[in-house]
Amino acid sequence: MKLASIDVGLKRIGVAICLDGSIVLPQNAILRKNRNQAARDVKQFLEEWEIEHLIVGLPKDARSSEEMERRIRHFVSLLALSLPISYQDEQRSSIEAKERTMGVFRHQKDGKIDSVAAQIILERYLATR
Repeated sequence: MKLASIDVGLKRIGVAICLDGSIVLPQNAILRKNRNQAARDVKQFLEEWEIEHLIVGLPKDARSSEEMERRIRHFVSLLALSLPISYQDEQRSSIEAKERTMGVFRHQKDGKIDSVAAQIILERYLATR
């Protein structure tokens, strides 16, 4: 089954895929100009890769997590997908992504960290299956 995960942020959406059930690869992040454009871009990405199941990172036990969860669920509703969607705890995924990539590339605001965070979210999901 082809899986994808997204780490929804206010400026960028990290994206990762798993096509074989074991290896998770981060992809280029989707830059978010507005939520409708971002939703179109995410949906197009999922269709191009023929993704069969989407995993979405949700913050748990963090300050303002209720507000972010509401925003993330609203964004997912804009995708209007007909494929299964699962939610996975994303707590500390961005921090872990920064630690994982320390010294690998310069940490810029280009979305690489966001996509590595999406990779971590998908790896966590696969570990619990």
